[in-house]
Amino acid sequence: MNIRQILRNRYKIIKKIGSGGFGETYLAEDLGIPVDLKPKCVVKRLKTKNLKNEELKWVKQAFRKEAATLYNIGNMHPQIPNLIEYFQEKNQFYLVQEFIDGVDLTETIPLGQKMSEDEVIQLLQEILEVLEVVHQQNIIHRDINPKNIMRRRVDGKIVLIDFGAVKQVVCGNIVEPNFTAVVGTPGFIPFEQCNGKPQLASDIYAVGMLGIQALTGIRPDKLDFNRDGEVIWLDKVNISDDFAEVLTKMVHSRVSQRYQNAAEALQAINLRQNSTSQPIIQTILKKIFSISKPTASKSPSSQINQPVNQTQNISTLKTISLLEEPILRTFEFTTVRVDKKGKSIGKKTCEAKYLIEKLGDGITLEMVEIPGGQFIMGSPNSEQKRRNNESPQHQVTIPSFFMSRYTITQAQYKAITGKNPAKFKGENRPVDCVSWDDAVKFCKKLSQKTGRNYRLPTEAEWEYACRAGTTTPFYFGENITTELANYDGNYTYTSTPTGTFRKETTEVGTFPPNAFGLYDMHGNVWEWCQDSCHYNYQGSPNDGSAWLNNLNPSRILRGGSWYVVPSNCRSAFRYHGTRILSDIDIGIRLVLCF
Repeated sequence: MNIRQILRNRYKIIKKIGSGGFGETYLAEDLGIPVDLKPKCVVKRLKTKNLKNEELKWVKQAFRKEAATLYNIGNMHPQIPNLIEYFQEKNQFYLVQEFIDGVDLTETIPLGQKMSEDEVIQLLQEILEVLEVVHQQNIIHRDINPKNIMRRRVDGKIVLIDFGAVKQVVCGNIVEPNFTAVVGTPGFIPFEQCNGKPQLASDIYAVGMLGIQALTGIRPDKLDFNRDGEVIWLDKVNISDDFAEVLTKMVHSRVSQRYQNAAEALQAINLRQNSTSQPIIQTILKKIFSISKPTASKSPSSQINQPVNQTQNISTLKTISLLEEPILRTFEFTTVRVDKKGKSIGKKTCEAKYLIEKLGDGITLEMVEIPGGQFIMGSPNSEQKRRNNESPQHQVTIPSFFMSRYTITQAQYKAITGKNPAKFKGENRPVDCVSWDDAVKFCKKLSQKTGRNYRLPTEAEWEYACRAGTTTPFYFGENITTELANYDGNYTYTSTPTGTFRKETTEVGTFPPNAFGLYDMHGNVWEWCQDSCHYNYQGSPNDGSAWLNNLNPSRILRGGSWYVVPSNCRSAFRYHGTRILSDIDIGIRLVLCF
């Protein structure tokens, strides 16, 4: 493509930034966004050989399928680039993805230099934490190597780029649907992937080899192998036996002897990590961004061709400040307890810690610290109007996290997205008409703005936070009234009288909070969770993680709304909807982990 060429009357090519066996990559401006300083994006033109019509037809179908995979991947985690668009012009196929301003790991772990054990442990933890979300969807990256892992400038976080999903379609001579192209980088490809049979554990091999390169300073394809096909590297490093054992298992020649997915590998590293090792991300960032800082000798035009370096001093200071421990404050609140008839039987003054996130223009977001613990998830058989999908009850262990004190308001949503899709307008009312996909995009934009990892709660986190130590149907007791929550008051739960049907949302914080200091966990708007829909708890995780199923596109909704009957507002009640469902009683609440 030519510089300054415009594709689809929208994407203006700025410069070529890469090429390889599967295509060419260009930096572009998105002219379709109505702002003076046009946002940058990445345009990839995929190479296709002189294919016959039948071959081209199959490639088009496969490309569409794999582009959908990339779109889904981008929505899973804020440290995976979004797919903006894909299209075909004549026999050329194009992908447009989010531009990541930062540096890849070839600058972080240059050949010939060795990183410390603590540095490598933290690096692998960062990579595996993102890869874990991908593997939960049974998706294989296929091409993990230093070039395809970036450290984002705005917050210093790891970003996984350049998934092999589309490469398998366009690499080589594709002539039949059952063809599996060998995708990967020499030295990072295990035996089974070379044979066209990649597995989740193939990614673990690549991550392990990346760790070995960081420790030894030697490119993996330059290392020797013994008679059993195992890579020889231990004689070149001085590390603890525990970490050596983990890496050895990650890069085992036999796929059955490796950790089978990112979650297993991450758990092994966390268990064997030196107790004395401390987070060293700030030190790493200082090293990285001092390397790529522009020099005075460069002309203005040469600096334009290096967009990742233009705001060096400001970005580095911002990154360091964002990674510091948050300042926690304390607030007091009053909880209410009711009897079986919904009458108050007492109040209690409590306190909780929280942090304040500044969103701009005086808009803030309050995140309440939720202490970790164990609870029984689901409802007992004795609970009135329970449903079968709330069974079987099971114990879940939840690590500590932060949750938004209120559902996200319209003012907060607009501060991040510039939009307010709500039907019932009001800055302090919850935003409604938000789909699951919209919610994930909001989390991603907020994370990019703040440098923190905001996300939707898992279903287990949501119920744990809602119950706040209670086992009753509602966090204030055995019953519910319209003085305690916003729902359809024409209906009653058990023995309470009918109440008010407001027919719209109310401002957040109108009703009493629970013992954690969270408001409106019952009624007002439904709240999206990460989890896929499952029709009971058979096989559900017991560690508080999201329960995902790639075959079911529906996602879980919790908490009830202004529109529903009171039994649907119970702590254990589970509802679901498609990812694109947006309605006048659906909103979001966020989680933050450190």
